Amino acid sequence: MEVTFKMIAKTFAGLEETLAKELQALGAKNIETLKRAVSFEGDKELMYACNLELRTALRILVPLDTFQAKTEDEFYDFLRNQVDWTKYMDLMDTFAIDAVVNSTIFTHSQYIRHKTKDAIADFFKAKFRRRPNVNAENPHITYNIHISETECTLSLDSSGEVLSRRGYRTEANTAPLNEALAAGLILLADWDKETSFLDPMCGSGTILIEAAMIANNIAPNTLRNKFGFTQWKDFDRKLWRAVRRNAKRKETKNPVEIMGADVSEPFIKIAEKNIERANLSHCIDVDQISFQQTEGFDEKGLIIINPPYGERLIDEQEEVNDLYEEIGDTLKTYYSGYEAWILSSNDEAFKHIGLKTSQKVSLYNGSLDCNFNQYELYEGSKKEEYEV
Repeated sequence: MEVTFKMIAKTFAGLEETLAKELQALGAKNIETLKRAVSFEGDKELMYACNLELRTALRILVPLDTFQAKTEDEFYDFLRNQVDWTKYMDLMDTFAIDAVVNSTIFTHSQYIRHKTKDAIADFFKAKFRRRPNVNAENPHITYNIHISETECTLSLDSSGEVLSRRGYRTEANTAPLNEALAAGLILLADWDKETSFLDPMCGSGTILIEAAMIANNIAPNTLRNKFGFTQWKDFDRKLWRAVRRNAKRKETKNPVEIMGADVSEPFIKIAEKNIERANLSHCIDVDQISFQQTEGFDEKGLIIINPPYGERLIDEQEEVNDLYEEIGDTLKTYYSGYEAWILSSNDEAFKHIGLKTSQKVSLYNGSLDCNFNQYELYEGSKKEEYEV
């Protein structure tokens, strides 16, 4: 029987409950939502499965130790003298440090990374008269330090590269949507995977690809071979192969229509390349056309739109307002019976949608404080019936 241990899954603010549901479906125990994270318990098999199958997780951390430090010396001394680093790495392994600091005593994450590196290097020098090398880009082992005031937690990062980097998107538009956030939008919208799906401003195709993977129950990181845990001392290659086979068995062939559009020809070409790289060309259709020229192709469906916010593509608020008004007009004229969700940081522009908001979810797209608003589109929706 595998030993169970505590893990922390990192995510975006606003997606904690969504991630908790994903973990529950995978069989995680003692699930607790935190700020931008979810703690849970499970065994090594679950840790492997979480890295492969969780859609809204960014990293899976395995806490090693929690200690109190009120000074920099106390912090260094604990890591230098109380941790046996040979349990986790050899002298020839390279390592990197990731630090998250929220403290009035320890105020610079870069300095904490430096002190942790020194403690590890000095430990190995005392033991072997040689130091291991740091490799920030492609390390064998990544350690995570989290400090909340005086409470310090040392963890192993089982993911390595952030889990939102699925491997299908090597090309993108100016500011592409994070893949884990895109998946979160679809899960928040509670798509039934039976009604048609449309992203009419699809950009590089991220939302479409995540929707197709959700519809067909394809593990989001199925294209990735390398994770942090694949270079750990206790990596179980046989178990990892079994986890991948199990995920493959869960896949389905869903005939649901998934369609994307964008007015930009270069964006459509990028989307097509990314869709092909994800092996999902048979699931997704894309077309170069503006949303204002489209009309509903089914009696009902789900529309998710990530329009320009006025932060990068459009400079003038008036132009943004006009765009959002056109989006609202198109929705109510041609998409009655559909359900639409729109992500934006522009509260003023949202007022020009001209439709009643059914639900509003607060999310962050990068550093931008956004709302993800739901609109249920009925026959005879009136422009003046909006709520902000």
